[in-house]
Amino acid sequence: MPVLALTTFLGSFLDPNSGPHQSGNFRVSPTFFIVLFGIGFAVGIAGHLAKSRFVVALGILLIFGATVLIPIALQASH
Repeated sequence: MPVLALTTFLGSFLDPNSGPHQSGNFRVSPTFFIVLFGIGFAVGIAGHLAKSRFVVALGILLIFGATVLIPIALQASH
């Protein structure tokens, strides 16, 4: 019985038509953010392999920029 309730909940939660209506004017392709995110992970991994704190920090900064800083800056500039 709990499995049926969970399945019903997840079915309604994952329905794309039941969420809030998107009303923003954020029309930037996510490709840039995904690529920057991937580059950040690659740089971070390379930094760990090279045991370089600076390169690891650079990778973390790229990931943080792709997921937080750049989207906020783009939205604030509109």
